[in-house]
Amino acid sequence: MRRFEFPVDLPHAKSVNQTLAEVRSLRLSGIVVALLCAGGAAWLLTLGRPWAYIVGAVLVVAALTSAWVALWAPRKVGSVQDLYHESPLVPAVVSEVRPRGLTLLALVDIAKPGTADRRYALVTRNVQAVPAHQKRVGERVPCVAVLSDRTTRNTTGSWQMVSPMPIAWGTRDAKVLREATDAIGDAEWTLLKNKVGLSEKVSATDDHRLVLDRSDLPGELR
Repeated sequence: MRRFEFPVDLPHAKSVNQTLAEVRSLRLSGIVVALLCAGGAAWLLTLGRPWAYIVGAVLVVAALTSAWVALWAPRKVGSVQDLYHESPLVPAVVSEVRPRGLTLLALVDIAKPGTADRRYALVTRNVQAVPAHQKRVGERVPCVAVLSDRTTRNTTGSWQMVSPMPIAWGTRDAKVLREATDAIGDAEWTLLKNKVGLSEKVSATDDHRLVLDRSDLPGELR
């Protein structure tokens, strides 16, 4: 697994990193839902009727579940430093340009550690912006791949959830961005360039990814 070490600019990451923004949004939603459910349960219990006790109990469970999500989300994702430190460096390119954002197409080995063979997949992610990069199709955007599972019962040998996170969301240093780009082999960049046309097809899949056949890979990636 190829990693890329660099000092994370925390103020910059907090202001532009979309992954962190999504976690904050999930946490806030969990808190709001928990408070609403708890308030509804309290009101129902004051009615003193059998049906109100039943519905109130359901709302209490919903409130506890939402509160758990609010606490679990930040711990599940981890700190931004940990994400950049522990996630593999992967190539990505701008594959689609929209009025209000971009689509990134990344090449990621989704095989879990200890798996005998590599399992490369094209992965897309819609983003609002990527600082220090041009808004044009084919623009190279070095990223890390945030890898995780939806459940602990996954036995497929592949990560269930894959999300490319640009290095530019963690630093404003142009030298770091150049070094990250150079650390990725030319064969990977060339493969992505040739697969840009598959971006819409990849985005249309349930997991926003498309596993590549070994015959589609250059020799050094097989």
